[in-house]
Amino acid sequence: MAGTMGIHIREMVLADYDKVYQLWSGIEGFGIRSIDDSREGVERFLKRNPTTSVVAEQNGRIVGTILCGHDGRTGFFYHVCVAKSYRNRGVGHRMAHFAMLALQEEGINKVSLVAFKRNTVGNEFWHNVGWTERSDMNYYDFVLNEENITRFNEG
Repeated sequence: MAGTMGIHIREMVLADYDKVYQLWSGIEGFGIRSIDDSREGVERFLKRNPTTSVVAEQNGRIVGTILCGHDGRTGFFYHVCVAKSYRNRGVGHRMAHFAMLALQEEGINKVSLVAFKRNTVGNEFWHNVGWTERSDMNYYDFVLNEENITRFNEG
């Protein structure tokens, strides 16, 4: 059983990519995009958002991540996850707090995220830490590159 002793929350850097991808690949129900989540896609994201993405690390192992960026007005959380054996120990909350402080330092006053409806664990987490589910708007996508396929990890 993993505790939170020795878990370090810090900015994500490209050198973390292999360990981050390994974590993503082991999370049941997690969606990984073929282009956006490739090394090149994550590098592009981190170059645009160099101080806001987060990892949780213990003894050299990445146990949590948040890809976090903003458009100058609103912050966005993507790929928020914590390794199963580290959940319910405050890791996700600490990462979210770290990322929100980084956004505030860049003058961002609001942060949003999307949680798939079937993501029971994630939806429960966000509700329990005080986030508000929006029911007053619709979320729309328009795919610009059909080759950017999302693959969901099956349990």
